[in-house]
Amino acid sequence: MDPIGFAFENFDAIGAWRDLDGNSPIDPSGELPDGRSFSGAKDLINILKTEETFVRTITEKMLTFALGRGLEYYDKCATDEITAILIESDHQFSALVKAIVLSEPFQKVSLQNESL
Repeated sequence: MDPIGFAFENFDAIGAWRDLDGNSPIDPSGELPDGRSFSGAKDLINILKTEETFVRTITEKMLTFALGRGLEYYDKCATDEITAILIESDHQFSALVKAIVLSEPFQKVSLQNESL
């Protein structure tokens, strides 16, 4: 099963809050593979915010999307810097977006059409 998915079970397909699935109450609790348990989305978010690996992964995925290409070894410094900014800002999404836009790799993106 998907333990992380249980935390978000209270949200339906369009994001509306629900307490019941049909006639059954929803149990949003779960346990991560490392044994840490949570009782809903807020608990899970608090656990994940303490994991630098999770924060770094979010940074890498967002930077990849922003650049329109995969990350390379030379993007590591920018990734480290953006991750540090995100942690310092208490994980504010707006800080992530701003740090990406101001990063060297994003500032140097070529807008030329590179089609064959």
